[in-house]
Amino acid sequence: MELIVRAVDVGSGNTKYVVSADGAEIRCASFPSVAYPSASETQAWAASERRKTLSIPIGSLFYEVGPDVHLVADSIRATQLHDDYTDSAEYMALLRGALHLMKQPRIDLLVVGLPVALLHLKKASLEKAMAGTHEVGGGKTVTVVKAMAIAQPQGALAHYASVHKKMETIGNEQSLIIDPGSRTFDWLVARGMRQVQKQSHSFNRRMSDVLRLIAAEITKDIGSAYRDLDAIDLALRTGKQLVLFQKPYDIKRFLPMAEAVAQQAVSTMRQYIESPQSLQNIILVGGGAFLFKKAVKHAFPHHRIHEVKEPMFANVRGFQIAGQNYAKTVMAVELSQIGAAVQGSKQ
Repeated sequence: MELIVRAVDVGSGNTKYVVSADGAEIRCASFPSVAYPSASETQAWAASERRKTLSIPIGSLFYEVGPDVHLVADSIRATQLHDDYTDSAEYMALLRGALHLMKQPRIDLLVVGLPVALLHLKKASLEKAMAGTHEVGGGKTVTVVKAMAIAQPQGALAHYASVHKKMETIGNEQSLIIDPGSRTFDWLVARGMRQVQKQSHSFNRRMSDVLRLIAAEITKDIGSAYRDLDAIDLALRTGKQLVLFQKPYDIKRFLPMAEAVAQQAVSTMRQYIESPQSLQNIILVGGGAFLFKKAVKHAFPHHRIHEVKEPMFANVRGFQIAGQNYAKTVMAVELSQIGAAVQGSKQ
């Protein structure tokens, strides 16, 4: 029997999840990490007004999540800036929203991620909370048989090794994986696929800091409050200008300030790296990769900095690969042992 393996990465900016996995082809999707609370289940909308959201029951409340959650009146972005965010109702609502959208009533192994600094603190409790039967809205449930939590950059390493056909050789190499996300700036030093704990860490110097700084500068410039962080993020990624008061607004003059934040984060990380000369792979992933690339190259001028396509999905694709490998080895052995025990009891 083939085991169903799926992966979810609940980030502060976006919740990423695996839609399907067919060999090396891993399809992913995402929605904003916003969970809007309500005392009752979302009402049914007319077809012309229907939005792509789900109403997820958590305790005595319902949380609306999904691709069109920005259409919810007075919605607030769940920034999840505290270390206990995996214990929050918002986190569970986002996770269950992803489970609903996967369209799998049973998942044998669910792989989720944690920031490096929280892995040893939260791994056991998160795995326990993820296993079991989840109400995912619309009267549906999803059963998770087993859950596994790994460091978010470790997923990116697995993805990189798979894409570059290095699964056989990376076990003898030292790697640095850098993951600037919306909530945390994470990095992980690994020997093979194993984390070097004392050189790996994460802290709250993140992409959202950059966006807020630019928003504050725009506010001072135009004389009225400006808070559309998503629009700033899109402008930075695409190079397109913002449109304010129906006119193009160029934010390029704020790039040096944004790059200074990235430089500070990378400089702090650099202090943890004991022997950069021994690093054979430096891999840059995450939603903020485009903005941190210059600072990373400046910190490691003698290295080639590797990037991957769709860096936002690098972690969750790696979670899926790690989960599939685990299912083929450890879980397959467990199932065979159970089968043998059952067979023996019948004799």
